[in-house]
Amino acid sequence: MKKSLFLIPLALPVAAVLITISPLGRLLLSPVECQLKRWQLPISLKTPKPSTSTPKQTTPALLPIKKAPFPCCAGDTSCLDKQILGENNQQADQKILLNSLDNSLQYLQTEAAAATYKRYQVPRINRGRVIKSLQRFRQLLFESKSAAELNQAVAKEFEFYQSVGHNNQGKVLYTAYFEPLYVASRFPTAEYRYPIYRLPPDLQDWERPHPTRLDLEGADGLQGSQGKLKGLELFWFNSRIEAYMIHIQGSAKLRLLDGTQTTVGYAGNVRHNYQSIGKALIDDGELPSTGVTMPTILEYFEKYPKKLDVYLPRDPSFVFFRENKGAPAQGSIQVGLSAERSIATDKSMMPPGALALIRGNFPFATDNGDIQHRTVSRYVLDQDAGGAIKGAGRVDYFLGTGKVAGDRAGVTVSNGQLYYLLLKD
Repeated sequence: MKKSLFLIPLALPVAAVLITISPLGRLLLSPVECQLKRWQLPISLKTPKPSTSTPKQTTPALLPIKKAPFPCCAGDTSCLDKQILGENNQQADQKILLNSLDNSLQYLQTEAAAATYKRYQVPRINRGRVIKSLQRFRQLLFESKSAAELNQAVAKEFEFYQSVGHNNQGKVLYTAYFEPLYVASRFPTAEYRYPIYRLPPDLQDWERPHPTRLDLEGADGLQGSQGKLKGLELFWFNSRIEAYMIHIQGSAKLRLLDGTQTTVGYAGNVRHNYQSIGKALIDDGELPSTGVTMPTILEYFEKYPKKLDVYLPRDPSFVFFRENKGAPAQGSIQVGLSAERSIATDKSMMPPGALALIRGNFPFATDNGDIQHRTVSRYVLDQDAGGAIKGAGRVDYFLGTGKVAGDRAGVTVSNGQLYYLLLKD
């Protein structure tokens, strides 16, 4: 359960499209044009912008496409998920993907899933079909000997539903999140002063509108014990920005001062929408209007720590936590998240627990510690939601735990595509 510190829509670069003519006079697609046609929403399915003179119509979040985006275009391997079997010279994560599938299948057997899918609006996507799709894909993971073989089987047996994106033409904005690893204390000390809090037992009885972040903890983040949060302190941190980052990411792994470790996860929140402090910094001219990422924001507060008292209170949202005693980060459907195999979407539009294929330009850590971006596809499970993840054109990608995952998440801002895979009827 995560929010994003920033939201920067990017425009994909415009490339010149070359068309060559064969000796027989037949038009052939260049590699660039092939990729554009392969991954964009088919023209016949694109939904026009609503006219001001006609009644507003609701655009479906997902549209079935007639042809799978496989096989890859010439010279393009971005449609292959080479991570599964380690074909990309990285450690294979087939077991992680299988675990993520099992987590979704566990959720889909619950009463909560049954109730959710009774309300789900996209035609022909129902809980039974989602379950059968996950079960068959699980079998294909064992049967396929390569990423190309898996894609071939998926293209043959599955129907693709493409997100209309934020432009009704299939363009989806990807950001990423992670589970931070911080040092914390179970008791307040002169150094560890900034707490996170348990869920108030009487939260449902709080008067509306709920108190804001400023009301609850004060401008300096130290006044929680003077009001409604007194006695609800869960852990203390020596850095206010670390405590706030847990609100943003929704979970954390903690190394305690006595040497033990534990985890915390989302338990609830006040009824105020998240407001981006990155946007506030841009609006005030503190940061440039382009190129702002999480590292940029953190560097700013390292340089100007007193500004935390100015900008953190501008986010009225406030999150409460529970100690999970080492359990992994948990998604909104109450199952563990899997590194690089779980996503967060707007659950008012997207099918919870379902199998999806994402494609975008994502950052990867190199052997020498640098970050390198590559356009890749990944099979993932939709298992989470987020305060800033709204609409058909937003996806948050879970990248795992710790510093490297955080470094990657902080620079993930990319347009791409999102598909849901349902076994053909």
